[in-house]
This record gives sequence, structure tokens and C-alpha cells, in this order.
Amino acid sequence: MQQSDLKDLYIDELKDIYSAETQLVKALPKMAKAAASEELRSGFEEHLEQTKGHVARLEQIFQALEEKPTGKKCMGMEGLIKEGGEAAGEDYEDDAKDAALIGAAQRVEHYEIAAYGTVRAMAEQLGENEAMDLLSQTLQEEKDTDVKLSNLADQIQVVSDSGDEEEDEAPARTSKSKAARA
Repeated sequence: MQQSDLKDLYIDELKDIYSAETQLVKALPKMAKAAASEELRSGFEEHLEQTKGHVARLEQIFQALEEKPTGKKCMGMEGLIKEGGEAAGEDYEDDAKDAALIGAAQRVEHYEIAAYGTVRAMAEQLGENEAMDLLSQTLQEEKDTDVKLSNLADQIQVVSDSGDEEEDEAPARTSKSKAARA
């Protein structure tokens, strides 16, 4: 691949990620509002602030490239956010809704991890060392968020009330702490 083609692709991918991050800035408050547990709500709010920092880093990279970050819409993130909105709107009990939100959030994180890994590698090939450092920092934060979400998901489990046949057929979702009290 010619260096000029790689640079064009790199800028195009950065625009895609920028669109994804700005869409996420709008979606995270809705996910936080839909969360039942305070820990998940707080996690979404914390990630919102982190995502604003990701947008600022991308703007810094675009400024160094003398490029505008706009002009592309990330359709992948649009779809993931739509699915997350559906999860938030479902009429699940608290823990089940949180599990659905965590699943939606992890799909977003995995998408971002893939995108940042790719553009970080492109930055390295292009000798864009400052951008590579900024992208590496964001990539690590996305990975850390994924781990946090996995840990929250591990706290949610399915339990059934063996005393009620109807509930045995459709187990209720509860957290481990609630299950321990039962």
C-alpha cells in the first residue's frame, strides 16, 4: 500500500472513530439513566467523562494533521447504540435490564477496541508517534472499561425460587448479593 493511500485511510478511520465517540457521548447519559444499579449508573457516567476525553484526543490528532474530524458517520456505532437503546427500553427486572445494558456496552467497547487498535497500528506505520501515544492511551482505557463491565456482569446471575413452580419455569434475575440474602 502506498504511504499516501495509508494516510488517506488513516484519516478516514479517525473520522469514523470520531463519529462513533461523539455518538457515544450522546448515548451514555441515556444508558446511565436506564441502569438499575448505582454501580452501573456510576460506571456509565464515569465512562461518559472518559469518552469526552477520547473526543478531545482525537481532535488533537486532527489538529496536528490539519484535518477536520467531521464528514463521516459511523454506521457501526449507530447500530450498536440503537441496540443499546432497545435494551434500555425493555421491560426487564432491574438485574436483567442491567445485564442487557452491560451486554450492549461491551459490544460497544469491543467495537472501539478493534477500531483503536487498527488506527494505532496505522499511526505507527505512518510515523505519527504523538498520535500513536494518544491512541494507545485511549485503547488501554477502552480495554480497562471492558474489564470493569465484565466484572459487573459477573455480579449478576440467574437464580430460581425452588418453592414456586411458575418461577422455576422463568427464573428471576437477581444479583449475587440478593441471592445470598435469600
